[in-house]
Amino acid sequence: MNMNLSTALWSFALVGGLLTVTPGLDTALILRTAAVGQRRRAQGVMFGIQSGLLLWGALTSAGITAVLTASQLAYDILRWAGAAYLVWMGTRMLAETFRRKRAGESATSPGPSGGPELSAGPDSVLGGWRQGALTNVLNPKIGVFYVAVLPQFIPVGAPHFGTGLLLTVIHIGIGFVWSMLLIGCARAVSGLLRRPSAKQALDRVTGTVIVGFGLHLALSD
Repeated sequence: MNMNLSTALWSFALVGGLLTVTPGLDTALILRTAAVGQRRRAQGVMFGIQSGLLLWGALTSAGITAVLTASQLAYDILRWAGAAYLVWMGTRMLAETFRRKRAGESATSPGPSGGPELSAGPDSVLGGWRQGALTNVLNPKIGVFYVAVLPQFIPVGAPHFGTGLLLTVIHIGIGFVWSMLLIGCARAVSGLLRRPSAKQALDRVTGTVIVGFGLHLALSD
């Protein structure tokens, strides 16, 4: 693609923006976590997702992720690992809602720290970061997207690695802005989700969506 650097940056920002606002697993995780009042964990999920994008962008800029398009075995290994993680995470969330219902526990019952003890885990930035990063890094389709799209926006003669990282940083910046908007919107309605029944319904919907993403990843080519 013959373009100057400025045109490449704006064009990639448009593509990256459209990809970012398209509803998907990242959106579901951030909305669910923020909606139940876990502000720090939601921020951690956001940072984890963007950390995964930075890793994919750096590996793609260095030419390493091309192995995903060249080796079916490498792609399948990462695909099955990602699918297993998503199914495990979603199933665990669903099982926790039924366990609480059988035990007659409230989803807002205080944990050891005095805060709400929710099925997604404690309200910590580190826990959210780990969840967001694993979800992103174990999704080979993100790597394939970067392999297929990123080089198309690197102008002829521009340093491949440096320009690739610059494009990735633009994508990450858009992701941060969009994630903060999601967190703000979710927190605005979080008061409606303080009831145990509402939280239970939200966890079941989110858990089902996550399991569905995992199964789709496992069954896709």
